Amino acid sequence: MEQPDYSLEKAALTQGYLRIAGVDEVGRGPLAGPVTAAAVVLDIEAVPEGLNDSKKLSAKTRAALATEIWEKAEVSVAEASVEEIDSINILQASHLAMTRAVAALDPPPDYLLIDGNLIPRDLTIKAEAVIKGDGKSVSVAAASIVAKEARDRLMVDLAQQFPGYGWEKNAGYPSKQHREALVELGVTPHHRRSFKPVHKILYQE
Repeated sequence: MEQPDYSLEKAALTQGYLRIAGVDEVGRGPLAGPVTAAAVVLDIEAVPEGLNDSKKLSAKTRAALATEIWEKAEVSVAEASVEEIDSINILQASHLAMTRAVAALDPPPDYLLIDGNLIPRDLTIKAEAVIKGDGKSVSVAAASIVAKEARDRLMVDLAQQFPGYGWEKNAGYPSKQHREALVELGVTPHHRRSFKPVHKILYQE
């Protein structure tokens, strides 16, 4: 299995950049909950072992790595709300969450490795878009792990307030249980009204 490494960070360091942050978001596909982004500046002397795309890690490994990243690196997490997703669309909202995560790093980074093929337009820091970045860069992998852990925990909390949708297991993604609960229990304030399955129920198309 291909592991992410530090080569993209090293390339930026050789260009004279000093504080390189990996940036990733999670939660574009769910029908409920915010989209969450993280920005991580790793300490090259203390890079946690086993960093990888958060989707390739077991829940137990991901949770342990997230704790280690928080202890050893500079980390920030930010969200864009359901209202913002419905207002500006999911792509723009995910970029907004990324921009907020970067802005919350103090001191600010001077170079960004952004997962995906687009750079959020509101970023003023030099940035590089890296397709499948969480499988290539340890900094982006760390950001993907932190963002997923933060969002999953939030969805577990929301599941206790709105039981029946299975958010503690599906994190708001459109699983069979979630789709059936939408029909039977209706739409909650945490559902994305601009997403087709939710929109259909609200407007009975």
